Amino acid sequence: MIRHIVLIRFTPLTTDAQVADLFDELARIKGKVPGLLEITSGKSESPEQMERGYMHGFVVDFTDWNALQAYQDHPEHQVLGAKLVAAAVGGKDGILCFDLAC
Repeated sequence: MIRHIVLIRFTPLTTDAQVADLFDELARIKGKVPGLLEITSGKSESPEQMERGYMHGFVVDFTDWNALQAYQDHPEHQVLGAKLVAAAVGGKDGILCFDLAC
């Protein structure tokens, strides 16, 4: 299994409603990409408070690397990715991605 972890520093102008809309759009991709197992998204609730500005994020689980690639190539992911970049502090610099083979 591949766990795709994405942390985002949204700009101060990005509202909670806009974040919710982006995460709803992400959730709608489930079922459209073979090998995509689960999507979880939200705001950090960590008592450690070590987010360093990355207060929102999501995790997408895939069966394998091919499924992750299919997700990355999917047109709906491409559109959503552009919206996330536009809403992040510094564009791509405000997004951290980490892929973990489990």
